[in-house]
Amino acid sequence: MKKSIFTSTNAMILAAFGIAINLVLGTITQVLHIPLLFLDTIGTILVAVVLGPLAGALTGGLTNVIQGIMTNPRDIPFALVNIAVGLIVGFIVKKFGFSLKIAVITGIILAIVAPLIGTPIAVVMYGGLTGGSTDFLFAALHASGQEIFTSAFIPRITGNLIDKIASCILVAVVVPRMPKRFLASMASNNEKQ
Repeated sequence: MKKSIFTSTNAMILAAFGIAINLVLGTITQVLHIPLLFLDTIGTILVAVVLGPLAGALTGGLTNVIQGIMTNPRDIPFALVNIAVGLIVGFIVKKFGFSLKIAVITGIILAIVAPLIGTPIAVVMYGGLTGGSTDFLFAALHASGQEIFTSAFIPRITGNLIDKIASCILVAVVVPRMPKRFLASMASNNEKQ
C-alpha cells in the first residue's frame, strides 16, 4: 500500500493552513487592490518548504480549486501556476535548503515561471485582464500598441518579482521560527516520500 503525502495529522493541518493562508492573503490583497502583491502562494511555498514538492503542489492546486468554487470557476486553470510554485520550491528545498539567499533566488525563478504559465491562461480566460492591481499597466501597454501577450506578461512579471521574492523571504524567515519538534516530525514524514 502506497503511503500518502500527508502521513500525519500535523502534515494535513499544515497543508490546510497553507490553503487558508493563500485564500485569506490573496483575497485581502485583491480587495484592497494592493499594487504588485498577490500573496496567494505563501501557503504553497510554506508547505513545499516543510513537506516537499508534492505536498506543495497539492496545496497550491487545491487553493485554486477552492477559490474557483467560492468565487469564479474560470479562475481554476490558474491552479497550474500554484502547482508549479509548489513543485519548484519543493525541489529547490530538497536540493539546496531554504536560506535567505536561496529564498531570493527561488523568488526570482518563480517570478519568471509563474507569469509564463499564468499569462496565457489570463489571455485565454479574460483577454489579459484579471481584475488585479496590474491591470492598469496592461491597459496602458495594450493601448500603446503592444501585443496582448506582451501587454499581459510585462505587468505580471513586474508584480511577481516583488510578490514572489517577498513571499519566499517571508517563508524563509518564518520556518526557522516554527517549533523544532514540529519541523522534525515533518522532516521524518518528508523523508518517507
